Amino acid sequence: MSETTPFDLDAYLRRIGWDGPRSADVATLRGLHLAHSRSIPFENLEALHSRAPSLDPGDLMAKLVHGRRGGYCYEHNLLFSHALEALGFRVTMLAARVVIGADRAESRPRSHMALLVTAADDPRPYLTDVGFGAIGALLEPVPLIAGTEFHGAGHRRHRLVRASRGGPLDLWTLEAYDRTDAVWVAQYAFTVEPFEPSDYEMFNWFVGTSPRSPFTRRLYVQRVTPDGHLLLEDGLLTETRTDGTVRKRELAGEGEVRHVLDVDFGIDVPEGMSLTP
Repeated sequence: MSETTPFDLDAYLRRIGWDGPRSADVATLRGLHLAHSRSIPFENLEALHSRAPSLDPGDLMAKLVHGRRGGYCYEHNLLFSHALEALGFRVTMLAARVVIGADRAESRPRSHMALLVTAADDPRPYLTDVGFGAIGALLEPVPLIAGTEFHGAGHRRHRLVRASRGGPLDLWTLEAYDRTDAVWVAQYAFTVEPFEPSDYEMFNWFVGTSPRSPFTRRLYVQRVTPDGHLLLEDGLLTETRTDGTVRKRELAGEGEVRHVLDVDFGIDVPEGMSLTP
């Protein structure tokens, strides 16, 4: 597959288990978003070895659709954008600053990819993101409306906060509700100007190869399940259920890590690849 080869929509929809409508409406967008989030894991195996994964459309299909693999934000959201465009949605690619734990949004670089999607039956654009590697990720798209609380799948709650700043565009922040501490937590901040695939090639190279990137320093894998969320960070497995219950378990060496990746995350580790940097 190359830039001129048609996107294999049938193969993608089989991968995420979607047999619903193929119309470019909001209901389909929501269904596809949730199906993708539950079917394709988030993982950083290439970056763990300081290699930026390929963003070529054919390589994305081979890895995330035809292979038992996942990827990180650029891979997920570029793949999802191809599917949405094939169905007739209008897609704008965004670049966001991950602000979890930051005092100021401006202190973080734009390193995350998200999408702004417009459906045929609703003039409002929807923030859409199947590639955010955190438990505060969206499982369904939300309309770009400030101050409204959205209740989505998995008992997740989100809202968008808009703030004026020095530039010509407002700054939007996606917040997720933390039930444990009963607080809203900022996830990432963005403006709505469009970015191009060439921009993500640059972002991808830094995130996948820089010694300053968190993804080159530790194994980081997550998966959304019907019952909650699984996170594997180095050798620590954390399961967060939809009722808020959290269980943590230290895995006993690389053998058990490989077993958990296979059975619980649906990931085939490439032959000969170590799970340490």
